[in-house]
Amino acid sequence: MLLDRHWGGLRGYGRCVMLILELTDIECIKVLTRLGLGRLACSHNNQPYVVPIYFAYRQRYLYSFATLGQKIEWMRANPRVCVEADEIINHHHWMSVVVQGHYEELPDTPEWKAQRILAHELLQHRAMWWEPAYVVTAHLDATAELIPIYYRIHIDHVTGRRAMPDPVEAVEPVEPTTTQKSEGWLKSILRRMRFVGPGRSSH
Repeated sequence: MLLDRHWGGLRGYGRCVMLILELTDIECIKVLTRLGLGRLACSHNNQPYVVPIYFAYRQRYLYSFATLGQKIEWMRANPRVCVEADEIINHHHWMSVVVQGHYEELPDTPEWKAQRILAHELLQHRAMWWEPAYVVTAHLDATAELIPIYYRIHIDHVTGRRAMPDPVEAVEPVEPTTTQKSEGWLKSILRRMRFVGPGRSSH
């Protein structure tokens, strides 16, 4: 069974039926504010690249941290990026938010000092916020690659979806169908045993 309601609407497989609903802009922002781990997608020369990042939301920006590597080099060349974050409870309860935006680096210069301090203060509230940036490069003997790079993603557009069980389908009665099938099965057995047959009484 596959029915549509809203965007993907009502999706069901057997007796498992759920609603897939769109999130409002405000609801998407609440999810981003609560979460801190997502997947960053960037591209260069028509080649996509996806990596996990820790982030902190503030006023239409996602603040993050990295060291010099492929994603920073690619975002410097092509600032158009996408970030996906989700919250999954189980198959029928989940939320997913997708951010379309652009990369903005926060260089270590006097004019960007306030934004770098803000980024650091926001990220400190996220557990292990400095991973995976330092984990990837810590074993390398390259001091330049260990220089911290703070950056932010400006949110140009955000969309979201959430799934939940359909309450109508969850309470749909099934007893009449079950009873009817049981009665048909019982009559079939009795007929084979010659207790009951067409036009015959069991007396």
